[in-house]
Amino acid sequence: MNEPSALYQDRIVINPEIMVGKPVIKGTRIPVELILKRLSQDLDLETLLAAYPRLTINDIKACLAYAEALVEGEELLMTSPAFRQLWEGEDEQVKAYRQFVP
Repeated sequence: MNEPSALYQDRIVINPEIMVGKPVIKGTRIPVELILKRLSQDLDLETLLAAYPRLTINDIKACLAYAEALVEGEELLMTSPAFRQLWEGEDEQVKAYRQFVP
């Protein structure tokens, strides 16, 4: 199976002079964020491809791989010291929530 980074590194670029540095599909001004938003609203790829004729299926896959790589690299909130301090503290709302979590 291909590594997510291999899927997007040749297709997703970040350049401060293009869309204020947002990740975009190489050779376009189409932000990754826009593609992800459109996919979340309507999974019909034909509609998306018709709206953006320069877009390809591989570009869409690259956007998804880029998002996957970002999420995969995130620190889990529950392991952070700040979360642990809050979780183990005396905040009434947190105490009430704790009763529902194993």
